[in-house]
Amino acid sequence: MVASYACRPGESRGRLVAEAASAMRSDFQRDRDRIVHCGAFRRLQYKTQVFVFHEGDYYRTRLTHSIEVAQIARTLARALALDEDLAEAVALAHDLGHTPFGHAGEEALDEVMAPFGGFDHNEQTFRILTQLEQRYAAFDGLNLTWETLEGVVKHNGPVAAPRPYLADFCRRCDLELDSHASAEAQVAALADDIAYNNHDLADGLRAGLFALEDLEPLPLVGGTFQAVAAAHPGIDRSRLRHEAIRRLINAMVEDVLGETRRRLSQAGPRDATAVRRLGRPVVAFSAALAAQEKEIRRFLFRRMYRHHRVNRMIGKARRVVQELFAAYTSAPQSLPEEWRDRAEPAGEAERARLVADYIAGMTDRYALEEHAKLFDPYART
Repeated sequence: MVASYACRPGESRGRLVAEAASAMRSDFQRDRDRIVHCGAFRRLQYKTQVFVFHEGDYYRTRLTHSIEVAQIARTLARALALDEDLAEAVALAHDLGHTPFGHAGEEALDEVMAPFGGFDHNEQTFRILTQLEQRYAAFDGLNLTWETLEGVVKHNGPVAAPRPYLADFCRRCDLELDSHASAEAQVAALADDIAYNNHDLADGLRAGLFALEDLEPLPLVGGTFQAVAAAHPGIDRSRLRHEAIRRLINAMVEDVLGETRRRLSQAGPRDATAVRRLGRPVVAFSAALAAQEKEIRRFLFRRMYRHHRVNRMIGKARRVVQELFAAYTSAPQSLPEEWRDRAEPAGEAERARLVADYIAGMTDRYALEEHAKLFDPYART
């Protein structure tokens, strides 16, 4: 049984293109399954989280990150009596629009696309879900429910200044951008924060970007590592890292549950619509943990995201994306046939967007291979 404030698939606002109900799955389960089976989801396997794929098999990719976010989202949704399938669908979809090479690739693509409206991975995610995935005979995109689309668009809160594609879509299907999303989407957003903070700590330690000793002053983190070491004298560092990260995730999940239950009790929303109209998130960290989480983010920014090893790869990644864009826009005959046939007769702006879509869909590996074919005279084409 779900709570009164949960979304219910039987009460969904439907899909842009009407479809017959499934006898086997709820509408939110169908959304989740369509996301898992789409091409953009598979490509996340070889897209950067922080480390480019060839730097090691044990580091997280966008795919493993998305799966971990979905697991935490389901745990939170179950404990709060929300619809687990909707929370999972939003979690699995939230990173589909990321370019190869993570934020470095996105920044490079946004820079070269500046004369044509720029590039934003959140907008790209939405375009994938509603337009770019072309798998079904009756419609473009995945034709997801209103609730899943709303959750993906607003999982980080209301959208005050929607980009043109989203604004145009909302004229056909109003996603109520000025309100917060459902509790399920809010759960997915917090699950994202919990996953990447803790798993970036784990990957940073594994990569040697910082040491266990560097974590001692960090609020919550240092105390957790010390508690594990004290409870298990002589524990090896690998096992210490895993146990401490496990405890950190658990502590953050428990904090979200406690704070969310307090807010729900205080607000008393009667249904999912009331959650959207509260004017503030109902799923949240406590004030104390939110402050600690900001310190963790600051530490990771200083010691990991701006580490010289990461920065060297960022510089290479930016050049790869920018040079691919220049090559394809100036010589669209270099594109695969299905893309070339659309790009060659297109105007400048339309061609730029097509090339951006093509590059954004690349994995790290494919982007490096294509760059070598175009710029390395000794590479096999």
